[in-house]
Amino acid sequence: MIPLRDNIPSRTFPFVTVTLIVINVLAFIFELMLGPKLNGFLREFAVVPRHFFSDYYITASGGLRHIGLADLILPLFTSMFLHGGWAHVIGNMLYLWIFGDNVEDRMGHVKYLFFYLLCGMAASGAHILTNQESRVPSLGASGAIAGVLGAYLILYPKARVLVVLPLFIFWQIIEVPAFFFLGFWIVQQFIYGVGSLSESAQTGGVAWWAHIGGFAAGLLMVKLLARPERRVLPEVWDPDEYRYR
Repeated sequence: MIPLRDNIPSRTFPFVTVTLIVINVLAFIFELMLGPKLNGFLREFAVVPRHFFSDYYITASGGLRHIGLADLILPLFTSMFLHGGWAHVIGNMLYLWIFGDNVEDRMGHVKYLFFYLLCGMAASGAHILTNQESRVPSLGASGAIAGVLGAYLILYPKARVLVVLPLFIFWQIIEVPAFFFLGFWIVQQFIYGVGSLSESAQTGGVAWWAHIGGFAAGLLMVKLLARPERRVLPEVWDPDEYRYR
C-alpha cells in the first residue's frame, strides 16, 4: 500500500517537517555530485555497525584508521539525511510529509525535532545491535520516520489514510483506518526483520530492525512530548445577543 494523504488537517505550518524534507533532498543531490568519492563518504557518514565493535576500519584508499568517539557519534545523525537512490528518498519523504505534519502539530516544532532525531538514533542503535558484524553502511531517514509513524498511531488511530493498493495490473485507490495501515506496516517490518537475522551480515538490503527500533521509540516517547489534543467547541447561536458564542 502506498499512502497518498490522510484526513487530519494540520493547524500549524509544519516548519520542521518541510525543513527536514528539504535537507534530505539537498543531501541526496550532494551525494549524486560526489561521483566515485561517494563510497568513501558513506563509510564516514553512514552507520557501519562493525565500527562500533572495532578499534580500526579500512579507509577507501585501503589504509587503516583508528575509530574515535566522533567517528561513532556523528554518523548517528548524518546517516538519517543520506539515501541510496531516488526511490529511497522519494518514498521516505512521502511518508514524512503525510504523517509528520500532524505529529509536529501536536508536539510543537522544537519537541518534534528533538523527537525525530532521537527516533533516528534509536533506529540506528537497533540496527547496530542486530547486525554487529556488518561492514555495510546503513543510511536513510526511514528509522526516524518510523518513529513518526509510531507516534501517529498513538495520536490519531482513528484517522483515515488514502492509499494506492496495487492488485496485479490494476491499481485501486481506497481509504483505510490509520491503525490498520500502520499496524500492517509494522507487522510487515517485523516479519522481514526476523527473516533477515539469518542473512549474511555483509550483504545490503533493507534495515528492517532500524524501522522496528524507530517505531518502538516513537510509541514510547510520544506521550512524553505530545501536547493534549485541542478540542474545538461547536458554535452556538444566541438569538438574544445576535452573535455566535
